[in-house]
Amino acid sequence: MTKDVIVSISGLQYVIGAGNQEPEPVEVVMAGQYYKKNEKHYLIYDEMMAGFESSTRNIMKFDDKKMEVRKKGLINVQMIFEENKKNVSYYQTPFGMVNMGVAATRIKIDEQDDIIYVLVDYALDMNESYVADCTIAMTIQAKQSTSA
Repeated sequence: MTKDVIVSISGLQYVIGAGNQEPEPVEVVMAGQYYKKNEKHYLIYDEMMAGFESSTRNIMKFDDKKMEVRKKGLINVQMIFEENKKNVSYYQTPFGMVNMGVAATRIKIDEQDDIIYVLVDYALDMNESYVADCTIAMTIQAKQSTSA
């Protein structure tokens, strides 16, 4: 797999502080950097949030049992998804701080030559109240060269 990749992430987005508690399906596609070290996958990418000029740096480290997601910038959080274990973190947003718990029930990785599929099923709670059962589907694909 090349270092330069295209990342596609789909799942549910909860708009904190917007008065709407219903999750919205979301899919984002962006460029990122990927590498593998000591049987762990690493992914780094920046994301923009609508209505804000600053970005959030995302650093993901994962294998088939655990996924760590660190966000720094406009949003700050360290989330840990581990199968059959609940992890709690503090999710800092422009709208305030939220206590967020994630309990992963499945982490599945399908690694091929130029593409990696990641699927994470988890239960989400906010401020110690159950919100929903969620799924994150991520595709990491080698960026294709446009030169002939």
